[in-house]
Amino acid sequence: MKVVILAGGHGTRLSEYTESIPKPMVTIGGMPILWHIMNTYAKFEHKDFYIALGYKAEVVKEYFLNYRSLNSDFTINLEIGNFTAHQRDDVNWTVTLVDTGINSMTGGRVKRMQDFIDNETFLLTYGDGLTDINIKALVDFHKSHG
Repeated sequence: MKVVILAGGHGTRLSEYTESIPKPMVTIGGMPILWHIMNTYAKFEHKDFYIALGYKAEVVKEYFLNYRSLNSDFTINLEIGNFTAHQRDDVNWTVTLVDTGINSMTGGRVKRMQDFIDNETFLLTYGDGLTDINIKALVDFHKSHG
């Protein structure tokens, strides 16, 4: 099941952090809030992520483009550009980053994800929605109620 994460708001209540980064990229324990959210879903075998970006989208894009180097020891051959990671965390996620517009509101962001979701049932959360909910139980409840 696909997981859509809304990560495009301005994060004004955390303005001391969010002038330079979007709220989902504020770190807790050295990792962005967004990573913690994704890790929670991955523990329940939901590893296909669609991130609806807006404010400071480039920060999130750069993080995932450089994910392996930021989270591993590595060797790089500067002559030919080969990169070898020595430590890899155990994430096996697919992450699709979609720029849904800097001023889009929640409904607009979800609507812009439609081409990626099609008619499938999907999970949706905000980019600052940390929880310890049992996602399997949530999905099972949803399915049992049609």
